[in-house]
Amino acid sequence: MDEELRALTERLRAEAAATGAPGARTVYDRLAATGDLDELADVLTEPGHPLWARELAAFRLGVAGDRRAFESLVLLLNHRDPPRCASAAHALARLDDPRTARAAAALATNELRVAYALHPVRLLVELRAPESVPALITTLERRLRPHDPYRRVALACVEGLGHLGDKRAAPVLNDALAHPALAEAAVRALARIPGQR
Repeated sequence: MDEELRALTERLRAEAAATGAPGARTVYDRLAATGDLDELADVLTEPGHPLWARELAAFRLGVAGDRRAFESLVLLLNHRDPPRCASAAHALARLDDPRTARAAAALATNELRVAYALHPVRLLVELRAPESVPALITTLERRLRPHDPYRRVALACVEGLGHLGDKRAAPVLNDALAHPALAEAAVRALARIPGQR
């Protein structure tokens, strides 16, 4: 079993049990075991399903490549709960939907939701899409302001830009050298960009 799926199923099993709702465990077991993608998709469109059920259905559809999960996964990617964001990013990376990179870039660069940008940034790096480098540059430039509290997001951008190895990132990575919390990662990132050694 995939490690991300194992973590998700354990977390959602506990959430379902914690609700104390009659039949929650039965619903959980059915959604975790079903091979019927239409049944999973119905969970995303029918009213009244709890968040844990929607997340389980969206994740399973996403890793199966069923694009009916896209909207739900994007909402979960921007959730306040980091484990939900992580599972959504994992599923979106496997969904192979052409809208994914654009959505992740919009979330990563949204200053009103920057506290939740870590997983969209990491997803952009994994996707290696045309939107990835410009979005990471924009996000990192904003994080280089004095007293910015989102250092984890900034560090993810620095590391991601190094991983992507695109020359367009060199100026912002050079700017990151002036920030002690980012300097070491920026040196490593610059070393991965051709012509920057």
